[in-house]
Amino acid sequence: MRLSYFGDKAGNGGQGMRTDEVELAVARYFNTRTNLIVPNISWGLYLHECDLLVITKAGYAYEVEIKVSLSDLKADAHKGHNHNSKKIKKLYFAIPEKLLVGIEHIPSRAGIIIIKSEPDYLWCQKYREAQVTGDYKFSMEERLKVAMLGTMRMWNCKRIIFDRREAKP
Repeated sequence: MRLSYFGDKAGNGGQGMRTDEVELAVARYFNTRTNLIVPNISWGLYLHECDLLVITKAGYAYEVEIKVSLSDLKADAHKGHNHNSKKIKKLYFAIPEKLLVGIEHIPSRAGIIIIKSEPDYLWCQKYREAQVTGDYKFSMEERLKVAMLGTMRMWNCKRIIFDRREAKP
């Protein structure tokens, strides 16, 4: 799937790709018009911190762990939760293509989404499908909670953008 990145230059050949660029590419890959996708979920759902939480139309949750450096990828193996939760149906790691050299640091049950870049495009390609590790289905009340957390994040982001504009001379 090839994605335009707002017409700006995206990434720089996979060197130094930023987390926010990967977030945007992955959110488009999973389709924000079909699925509920919220970044940085860390409270409110009795889950470990998730870089991106995708709730499918059917109510299943996918966790997407975003890594943009090899050192960060290696350090992830030392997290106490190991990305295990009965509420997560599938786990994916989203990484720039250059990090495929560190694939042995990604759990075998995890799917891998590689982020490819050209000067004006970022796009995702599924490298490996995730294993199904749970069958928990989020209730409508839980989905509403995820949507609420996403809305809170959106308003905080808008405030930051506003504050930056006001600070400019």
